[in-house]
Amino acid sequence: MKLETKVTLVYPYFHPKNDNSIFRFPPLGLGYLASFLKQNGVLVDLVDCTFSSRKDALRKIVESKPAIIGIQSMFSMKQESLDMARELRKECNLLVAGGPLPTTNPEPFLEDFDVVVNGEGEQTMFELVKAYETGSDFSQVPGIIYRNAKSKEIERTERRDMIKNLDAIPFPNRDMFDNFGYKEYYRKKSASTITTIMTSRGCPYTCDFCSRPIFGNEFRSRTASRIVDEIEEVISLGYERIWFADDCFTLIRQRLIEICDEIIKRKLKIQWECLSRVDTLDPELIKRMKQAGCIRIFFGIESGDDSILAIMGKNTTARKAADAVRLCNAQDVKVGAFFILGYPGENDKTVLNTVKFASSLQLDYLSFTLPFPIPGTPLFEKLKGDIVTDEFAEPKQLKLIKQKLLFRSHLSESKLKFAIIKGMTQFYIQKYLGPRMRGIVKPPIELLTDALYRLMH
Repeated sequence: MKLETKVTLVYPYFHPKNDNSIFRFPPLGLGYLASFLKQNGVLVDLVDCTFSSRKDALRKIVESKPAIIGIQSMFSMKQESLDMARELRKECNLLVAGGPLPTTNPEPFLEDFDVVVNGEGEQTMFELVKAYETGSDFSQVPGIIYRNAKSKEIERTERRDMIKNLDAIPFPNRDMFDNFGYKEYYRKKSASTITTIMTSRGCPYTCDFCSRPIFGNEFRSRTASRIVDEIEEVISLGYERIWFADDCFTLIRQRLIEICDEIIKRKLKIQWECLSRVDTLDPELIKRMKQAGCIRIFFGIESGDDSILAIMGKNTTARKAADAVRLCNAQDVKVGAFFILGYPGENDKTVLNTVKFASSLQLDYLSFTLPFPIPGTPLFEKLKGDIVTDEFAEPKQLKLIKQKLLFRSHLSESKLKFAIIKGMTQFYIQKYLGPRMRGIVKPPIELLTDALYRLMH
């Protein structure tokens, strides 16, 4: 079946010149969407704005002559996606928004877009294109939210079931990504070219701050052979390292062993990194992961204080986190960790506990952020009356200065940013100084900055 309607998918992220993030990846979601639509006979273009100027990106979109423009939006790209929709309004017949934020909070998007895709987009977008082409009523397309042309009321169709068989979805259409731009970016940062693969969808955990509006809580996985087929495709495109973009790559032990064994069996020379929970690893598993090419594991530890971990719904402890880091250290696998400072319920003691804990670990990478109350999360509901801005902008270079505290808190933004600077200073001492110099330098700095932190308002 071949459709005549042309669709252009847009990723409205513009890479700032002073950005120094180690996480800068192509829009896998749009890649999946493009390949699924193409497989079903739809004409598709994809404009990834990451390494384009705004002017060039808009030109590419207009020159593609689309009947339908689909724009992805997430919490850090809300304003850009709305601005682009306004500028492209006259360049197409149908504007569609998709992604985490439109799914969670569709109303603001329906001021500028015609339709919001609610949840996973592959089948929904295909049916929407068919309905547009045949002039059918959108009310018959499950998984969308739209404004009725006559009544002007917002209407929701029934929620579409999650895709059960992920192997049935074709690989993301990587030819549509700016592979040269991504490779050059990582060559400058790490000397290795890096891209992403997603092997599963959904996470069964219920962390207080985490949003899963697209993939939900039900864990669904691709088979090991299909995953490794995609790894081979990525290698053929010249990539040397993979970031597995799953919420928790290590969730199912046997599944992970099968993936590692398949990589080893095919003798693939590829390095990779992933995100893990601290309570899913053991020495044998880490050893197998390393044999299959794993060079670094990231943990969302979030706090070094058990009372705050309980508030966050992490269902783990600081001791388990420390044990997981030590297991990786013992296997010579690098460790990255993410922490949040200033969570509701925090006080001076818990913040300092987290800073001390984080900077005591043997880490290769450390990130502190302020809490991010994303719409649709329990954290957002708790803070709804205290949120002072919805500017969910992604922190750029000098993020300690640019990241904002988005809600009223008894811990001031300046105090929390001082704690972040203190934590990063202690981390660099821990990472780069030997044991003897650490013992001389770190204790007085820690005592002095602890005292200064307590004096701040």
